[in-house]
Amino acid sequence: MHAIMHALAIAGSMTWEVTWALILGFTLAAIVQAVVPKSVIVRRLGDDRPRTLAVATAFGAASSSCSYAAVALARSLFRKGAGFTAAIAFEIASTNLVIELGVILALLMGWQFTAAEFTGGPIMIVIVAVLFRLFLTSRLLGEARTQADRGIAGSMEGHAAMDMSVGGSGSITRRLLSRDGFTGVSHVFVMEWAAIIRDLVIGLLVAGAIAAWVPDSFWQGFFFAGHPLAAKLWGPLIGPVVAILSFVCSIGNVPLAVVLWKGGISFGGVIAFIFADLIIAPILNIYRKYYGARMAAFLLGTLFAAMAAAGYVIELVFGGLGLVPDRSAAHIPDQGVSLNYTTWLNIVFLLLAAVLVLRFVRTGGIPMLRMMNGAPDDDHAGHGEHAGHDHHAHHQAT
Repeated sequence: MHAIMHALAIAGSMTWEVTWALILGFTLAAIVQAVVPKSVIVRRLGDDRPRTLAVATAFGAASSSCSYAAVALARSLFRKGAGFTAAIAFEIASTNLVIELGVILALLMGWQFTAAEFTGGPIMIVIVAVLFRLFLTSRLLGEARTQADRGIAGSMEGHAAMDMSVGGSGSITRRLLSRDGFTGVSHVFVMEWAAIIRDLVIGLLVAGAIAAWVPDSFWQGFFFAGHPLAAKLWGPLIGPVVAILSFVCSIGNVPLAVVLWKGGISFGGVIAFIFADLIIAPILNIYRKYYGARMAAFLLGTLFAAMAAAGYVIELVFGGLGLVPDRSAAHIPDQGVSLNYTTWLNIVFLLLAAVLVLRFVRTGGIPMLRMMNGAPDDDHAGHGEHAGHDHHAHHQAT
């Protein structure tokens, strides 16, 4: 019982430490998504040219941080005419280059990890594009498109199909400050939270349990912490493997990344581990449903190679520039709640979250929650946009 309470205490302390940062990140992300209609994204991703991939990366960074929703949305973009490489670039960016991930990384691990994540993400996308250009055959792509057009459901299909952006004329600021803008931001905010909350809770509990029950000596031996060169070579290879076996994705893998870093995994290994939220076992099964078994295996091989390669590049560049932080400075929160800046920030941002949740509930948001795992987009593609406009129209009338 003492061991269980210790694990829960660590998980609770981690939760308290990052609450305000997550609310801030999701609020900023909701503001961006509220003014970028998904129809605009589809129109801009029709091929695999470098410019298109850059646009896909930018749109992805402004989109969902839920791995399941990102994978579902990438399939939706592909079915509607986006290039396959562009869709995968969007998917990578929407889980690894989002605001909330950067904020929580900086808070729990240090700004160097945020910089490494945002540097390594584009590197990974470039490597994936090169690998696709070299090894993705037209036959395999054709098989994937045929399978994708079957519309087999994966996870978070309903959430991926919803478009909660604010329409109308006027400047972005004017639209955001309107009644419709407030509603749109609240809808995106709550839906994003609902999408990642399961993985976040699992990640915090897993991290708490491992931190409490697995001694550092185990990780130090497993990651060759006593052999610097071996650790740097081993880390980016084993990091994604740990991620695949952990079943934790989205932002939920950051707490576990803290534990692994403290345990001795290399800097590049941490980054490769965080990138690997897109090849955990459940998502590999979704790739199989979406694109077929051969494409799922192709995505596993190419994404794994790109994640490991990006990890090596980050290790080399950040190590060469002296930007790898001191591991001894890492700490796993276990002090619980105390009266400090974290507490005051949590109070302020929890009040903000309460306002947004109240607006969500009062503007017909609950039925949207029930549709998060609904049918693929073609079965109710207009629901999110249509519902959003209906809600906005209703509030203008009231």
